Amino acid sequence: MPRDLEIAVVDDDQSFRIALVESLSSLGFEADGYGCAEDYIGTMGNNSFDCIVTDIHMPGMSGLELMKHLATRGSIIPVVLITARPDKNLEAKAVAAGAACLLRKPFEIDDLIECIEGAVIDQR
Repeated sequence: MPRDLEIAVVDDDQSFRIALVESLSSLGFEADGYGCAEDYIGTMGNNSFDCIVTDIHMPGMSGLELMKHLATRGSIIPVVLITARPDKNLEAKAVAAGAACLLRKPFEIDDLIECIEGAVIDQR
């Protein structure tokens, strides 16, 4: 699959977000970072993304709440959820919310790419 996809990375951990955006960009993706779900929502009309990668646990709106918000607006953009927390119930919550994948930090960039490309292929 060509890597001309536009990816939004939503994570409150600035160093992780910057590193992930830089990693995705170095692999040929167009990637933009947002420090919180509210920042992403504020720019939705200005940007069109093929996939969203978002942390589940953030101050303010969580990644799961972001997914619900997008669904109420009719968005079909696939979402990859990421977390550093070991909560066993997250898999069920992610599936119920319609997440394309759930990855636990730290994860391999190849695993994220596989999730992103699989989610986008499923949408097309």
